Amino acid sequence: MELRDGHAEVEGKGPVRSERVFLHLAIAQFLHSVEEYVYRLWETFLPARLLSGLVSSDLETGFLIINVSVVLAAFASYAGPIRNQWRSATAVAWFWVCLEMINGIGHPAWSVASGAYTPGLLTSLLLLPLAAALGWRLARNPGRPPNKRLLMTPKKR
Repeated sequence: MELRDGHAEVEGKGPVRSERVFLHLAIAQFLHSVEEYVYRLWETFLPARLLSGLVSSDLETGFLIINVSVVLAAFASYAGPIRNQWRSATAVAWFWVCLEMINGIGHPAWSVASGAYTPGLLTSLLLLPLAAALGWRLARNPGRPPNKRLLMTPKKR
């Protein structure tokens, strides 16, 4: 992999744009939410239980509503500001970098501390490197205005 004009060049594949990294991050968040739901995170993680209870008296329903909202927000972020290069794209991307870094570090730490698998562990191992890769791309050009950052390349007209 070689960097050229703010993009990572993958041999024979051309540039890997930050927009694509963000999309992969959103897909990983979807998979993460599925893993957390299937393995019933709200039953073992107090903050998830408390948040779910704020949304619905049925904790499973509350958890599902929250996680569907998070996934929809990730894909809306991609479809709106990220893909269309809005001025808010960089701030939105940094929000997701921070959120997914917390997920990517928190789940493994929780599993190590408990000495067992915890819901969300497997897919958190996808979130961490994707969030780090996106954050690295964003940090490479901190002086540019948001609409000219590495996050996106201008669309050809």
